[in-house]
Amino acid sequence: MLDYPELKSYFDSLNLSDKPVIAHASLKPFGYIRDGADGVLRAMLGSFKSIVMPTFTYKTMVTPKVGPANNAIVYGEEKENNKALSFKYDLFADALMGTLPETLRNHPMATRTAHPILSFAGINAESILAMQTVFDPFAPIGALAEQDGWVVLINVNHTNNTSIHYAEKLAGRKRFIRWALIGDRAVECPNYPGDSTGFQAIEPYIKPDVFRVEAGKGFIEAMPLKRLLDVAQGLIKNDPLALLCEQIDCMMCNEVRGIQAVG
Repeated sequence: MLDYPELKSYFDSLNLSDKPVIAHASLKPFGYIRDGADGVLRAMLGSFKSIVMPTFTYKTMVTPKVGPANNAIVYGEEKENNKALSFKYDLFADALMGTLPETLRNHPMATRTAHPILSFAGINAESILAMQTVFDPFAPIGALAEQDGWVVLINVNHTNNTSIHYAEKLAGRKRFIRWALIGDRAVECPNYPGDSTGFQAIEPYIKPDVFRVEAGKGFIEAMPLKRLLDVAQGLIKNDPLALLCEQIDCMMCNEVRGIQAVG
């Protein structure tokens, strides 16, 4: 069983008390944790300068009848639109995010951005979160990098590492357009990222810069965000198809491949 003192010692061992972090987590591998996600978040708050996590809300997304070409989407599937939820600041984070981001979102000190699909929440991170706009959804990651931020992965690998999407943008990789509900209207959300299934391919290239702590039955990894962005950009610029997934039916990765093949 993990408790607060033990979790705090693990996070403290990363020596990031003066750094902002963006964290991604799956708590299940830890097994039973005293105080659950609340205890994990409390330990993190005592070990890092500030914390940011994605609190994405895919349930707000709707599909129009028609739209721009080469957008990795099937138009006209409006039958699913009646299940969409309108974005609100208190809308729960998608279950794919895990329990920790939702715990962070509900913290009384937390701030959340207003992007209807790709929101972030944070504590002591107002200047970082303020950089996001609907046109630049991953700007908080750039702000984190400017503040010498770090990425913390808790029992997850790079397929959950949202910051690599920002590196894709910096490298000029194709973005997409999606739509989401705000109130009773659908708004356009440009610069939507591609698929992250292939991101684990970065592991051998970033491994020398990763600090890893075995934590009970799980693990915690931390890496400097600037270095991660440099490595990912370098891989993509050297090979425009780097970090794409290998699923033959992935519309997003196939769209990137198609653009590269034409170019």
